Amino acid sequence: MLTALSIANIVLIERLDLDFEAGLGVLTGETGAGKSILLDALGLALGARADNALVRQGTDKAQVTASFVAPASGTKLAALLAENEIALESGEPLLIRRTLKADGGSRAFLNDQPCSAALLREVGTYLVEIHGQHDDRGLLAPAGHRALLDAYARTDTRGVAAAHAAWRAAEDKLAAAKAAISEAERDREWLEHCVAELQTLNPQPGEDAELSEARATMQKGEKVAGDLGAIMEAFEGSDSGPAQLRGAARRLDRLAGDHPLLAEALAGLDRAIIEADEAESKLHEAARAMEYDPDRLEATETRLFELRAMARKHNVQPDELAELTGTLAARLDAIEGGSAGLAKLETAVAETAAAYTHAATTLSDQRSKAAARLDAAVAGELVPLKLDAARFQTLVERLPAERWGPEGMDRVEYLISTNPGAPFAPLAKIASGGELSRFILALKVALAEEGGADTIIFDEIDRGVGGAVASAIGERLARLAGAGKQLLAVTHSPQVAAKGAAHFIIAKSSHGTVTRTSVHALDEAGRREEIARMLSGAEVTAEARAQAERLLETL
Repeated sequence: MLTALSIANIVLIERLDLDFEAGLGVLTGETGAGKSILLDALGLALGARADNALVRQGTDKAQVTASFVAPASGTKLAALLAENEIALESGEPLLIRRTLKADGGSRAFLNDQPCSAALLREVGTYLVEIHGQHDDRGLLAPAGHRALLDAYARTDTRGVAAAHAAWRAAEDKLAAAKAAISEAERDREWLEHCVAELQTLNPQPGEDAELSEARATMQKGEKVAGDLGAIMEAFEGSDSGPAQLRGAARRLDRLAGDHPLLAEALAGLDRAIIEADEAESKLHEAARAMEYDPDRLEATETRLFELRAMARKHNVQPDELAELTGTLAARLDAIEGGSAGLAKLETAVAETAAAYTHAATTLSDQRSKAAARLDAAVAGELVPLKLDAARFQTLVERLPAERWGPEGMDRVEYLISTNPGAPFAPLAKIASGGELSRFILALKVALAEEGGADTIIFDEIDRGVGGAVASAIGERLARLAGAGKQLLAVTHSPQVAAKGAAHFIIAKSSHGTVTRTSVHALDEAGRREEIARMLSGAEVTAEARAQAERLLETL
């Protein structure tokens, strides 16, 4: 709901601050006073095109700030704001600010956070509906008719949406399985060859590194074989160093008790013998590891080159060959087992499609019944609005299967016929300006609390009518405002103005070459005088004041 509107330097408005409450507020004033300027300013705040002609002459910038009651958590508007990271403090209003420069360019803000005009427009659709002579939004847009009918019928479309999601998911799985099998079928011969080739090779993870290391070791062994042989000869035979150390140790062992130094010498010889034995053992191990065997080297190199050639063929690393073998084998297996899998997926598609069709058909029946009730309710509002020759119809039409969606299988559109025997057609194409506004009012009253923004503005809905029809319009505006809505009506009709819970007068004044538009809230005496002016014209008569008093007494 709109709670406040501040305007600075918009055309004839120099500075304006207005507060609004729930219920019906009426705006009146003489022709040319600037009522359209007020709506243009609000439209700018709601994301309308930035036209620098709106900037008041002699100033460099215009600004409009609109304050709304913050949306409740869980609503679509709250979700939209959260999605765009617009912070909402608990208990604080939603502030929209738009600035417009005289030399072009504009800036938009939501709760003082910069945003795009496109986001303002989207937010505005949840906050305010404006219906007027040239309105092409709101109830005239068939895209919103289905949601309004569902709200009127109090249907829960979540089950249909869930059934549709399950159906589409099953279809996606089936399509993916068919595509995979089709691709595998095209590659069957290639797969069979590759799997057989890889399984014959039987690559193992880490095998490339092991073979590379073994090959390098054998190649080094070929180079050092002679030196190793000569070194090992020093450890063999009775004249070898280790043999002589052992002989010396045996002799010294018999003498070691004769002096402490001999015992220490024997211990040193024992350590040397142990180290020599350890060195000899390592030499033998190295010789075996580095043993040059041409056949073994050739076999190692052949295996290594086969692995690397296969890896190049499949554009993978040698260590990835084992995993590739399993992957290609699984694709080949999928061809064989694909038929059974497809049968299960096709069954799932059929079952979810049937569940969706049942849920959507039930919803469609509910819509048709609600459409009949809505048509009757709107028909009851047309006669008092001097539309007694008109007929209203809610079209619920079954869509082709390819257009079924989460909202069901129906297209919903509101149609009218303004003359007996004339065919039904969309609202915007048949009704004249005045008729259109009254049709929208009748539909809004019939829909009552269901759907739409909390703030509704009717711009000169009473144009071209008077007397009882104007009174009927005022009564319906007041009734609609009493259904939890905030209505603002720009009117020339005293009968409508008298129904307002709040009354604002728009006036234009000139001081030399400076012209200003102002807006003021009227008290009871001011309301009576303004309604009397609307009744009598330029000169307010006693009779007009008396009639204004009678109109206000019927409020």
